[in-house]
Amino acid sequence: MSDTGGPEIAFDAQRLAGEASADVAADTHSFPIESPAPPPPDLTAAAFFDVDNTLVHGSSLVHFARGLAAREYFTYKDLARFALAQAKFQLTGRESSEDVAAGRRKALSFIEGRSTAELVELGEEIYDEIIADKIWPGTRELAQMHLDAGQQVWLVTATPFELADTIARRLGLTGALGTVAESVDGVFTGRLVGDILHGTGKAHAVRSLAIREGLNLRRCTAYSDSFNDVPMLSLVGTAVAINPDADLRDIARQRGWEIRDFRTARKAARIGVPSALALGAAGGALAAVVSRRQER
Repeated sequence: MSDTGGPEIAFDAQRLAGEASADVAADTHSFPIESPAPPPPDLTAAAFFDVDNTLVHGSSLVHFARGLAAREYFTYKDLARFALAQAKFQLTGRESSEDVAAGRRKALSFIEGRSTAELVELGEEIYDEIIADKIWPGTRELAQMHLDAGQQVWLVTATPFELADTIARRLGLTGALGTVAESVDGVFTGRLVGDILHGTGKAHAVRSLAIREGLNLRRCTAYSDSFNDVPMLSLVGTAVAINPDADLRDIARQRGWEIRDFRTARKAARIGVPSALALGAAGGALAAVVSRRQER
């Protein structure tokens, strides 16, 4: 469960959140099987995508709340609060700590005592009704490029794992790293495992998953819109800023990271295919010889 103590406790909660997210993701995922002729696997490279404002226009959790409000799970007052948070997020590209804390309290009170299956079912319905139309086509194309190169593609988000996993499955991605809510016998307790998967927690999750999957982080790529995700972006060999907030845009320029902005007709600093993909099939084949995914 989550604590609100000093820096060491906060760090432990973030690490626990990351490790729990990696455990759930690794135990759940399987490669998409829709393609009759999948590309040869590139076993040591992967792509990690933030969700909110990177893959999905706006906040996926707020979109989920809209769907719940339509089903009368929330009051109109709650919906107005969610709408205000979304407006602030879309205008600034950031979520305030107060909004995050309030959203966490509301989300935990909502899921306490409900079955995990119910949340999955609601996520499926609301994805079809709302979220599917909010996917940034440009980001979706980037994800597909990694899939076409035989690489794993993971979502990494503060959104609850069940919703994040639904988005990943619907897009044909490998899986998702999301916030893990504690459950016992298929029923949510109303507590988190660690904390929200945010900031350094995402970096812990990516590192933990890389160990489980036998990934070489120097051959991996990460995408995000938020300065809060610099720890994750700094962990991999190739970082790409998508629809970046002002702080992330500045640090991307300082570090020479690629910048892509799908919010306007102008695609900022589009520099072809991300360099992780430019390694080509030869690099992937060589890596496959010297490193095999760890068996679970």
